[in-house]
Amino acid sequence: MACSWSLFSVPPPLLDLSISSRSTSHGRYWFTHSRKGTRRSARIVVNATENNNQDEDAQGFNPFGFVTDNPSSRSAIQLPEVPAEDGNVGQMLYRIEDKGREYGSYVDIGDLRWFLRETGSPETRRGTIVFLHGAPTQSYSYRVVMSQMSDSGFHCLAPDWIGFGFSDKPQPGYDFDYTEKEFHEEFNKLLDVLGVKSPFYLVVQGFLVGSYGLTWALKNQSKISKLAILNSPLTVSSPIPGLFQKLRIPLYGEFTSQNAIEAERFIEAGSPYVLKNEKADVYRLPYLSSSGPGFALLEAARKINFRDISSQIAAGFASERWDKPILLAWGMSDKYLPQSVAEEFQKGNPVNIKLKLIEGAGHMPQEDWPEKVVEALRFFF
Repeated sequence: MACSWSLFSVPPPLLDLSISSRSTSHGRYWFTHSRKGTRRSARIVVNATENNNQDEDAQGFNPFGFVTDNPSSRSAIQLPEVPAEDGNVGQMLYRIEDKGREYGSYVDIGDLRWFLRETGSPETRRGTIVFLHGAPTQSYSYRVVMSQMSDSGFHCLAPDWIGFGFSDKPQPGYDFDYTEKEFHEEFNKLLDVLGVKSPFYLVVQGFLVGSYGLTWALKNQSKISKLAILNSPLTVSSPIPGLFQKLRIPLYGEFTSQNAIEAERFIEAGSPYVLKNEKADVYRLPYLSSSGPGFALLEAARKINFRDISSQIAAGFASERWDKPILLAWGMSDKYLPQSVAEEFQKGNPVNIKLKLIEGAGHMPQEDWPEKVVEALRFFF
């Protein structure tokens, strides 16, 4: 299997990293390093309180290292000294390439192939829910919510946006250019091919393509029965995470986009929890498989105007323009978007927007605490 990935230098004290596989009582770890001539495993930290001293000693941001506040993402990927020793990237991909496709199948629409998750039956009387993810993640985050909502009688659909997850990642300029207009056009085609009947329920979460899900809703209000919004930038005061700012810097952005663990680091940085290895595997997999997801994210991040999109969303869902019910289910421990963003957004349309605070959940409540999200959605829908 061909794979594309980058060579990174590693901050002290880790030296001479090489990729390997180890199975222990704590799970599988892929990284080993040599230090003072002694070879030993470098375990990915799974306890948020572990290595606190290392966190406190980290000074600034090293663009060529993996110093991070996210405990499970401290290890770097480097070329092994001997490619066949202990397993290489190809073998690593083989071990995990079948993960993360729960309820999934592929749908060809023109020259593009979407990966789509589906639970429940289209014939259900309770209606269809379409779940849209944000960047740099994928529809995998909705797997538990979808399963439980279909158990309650709903038909659930969750695509990976083009350029993300397991969907196609076309080269910019060839069939797809990662603009808001093109994301909207391709999403319309997907709904048509799937035969989704209007009005349907829509659930949206996250940055960039998540925001495009909301601007699509503003242009297609008649197709939506009710809208649920999980943590997303909704006002001009919404902060822009450092990842998207770094992607805009020439050359530095190209380097950042090829960080194979960027998605899991982004998730953990916005959450009070650390991802389990089996979940991190799935979010990491597309970025390990090829350079395509990284460059798709890079292109989309450079095409979007975050402030303009947030302004459109704040104005578009205000009282005088939007009259459909909205549930704002907000993870209170979001480290990217403070609770004040949700409260400010609700004030723009207090009659139609109901705010449900989810204690203990961060930027992706569907991943952090899916049961609480399901409870809120069942009551709302």
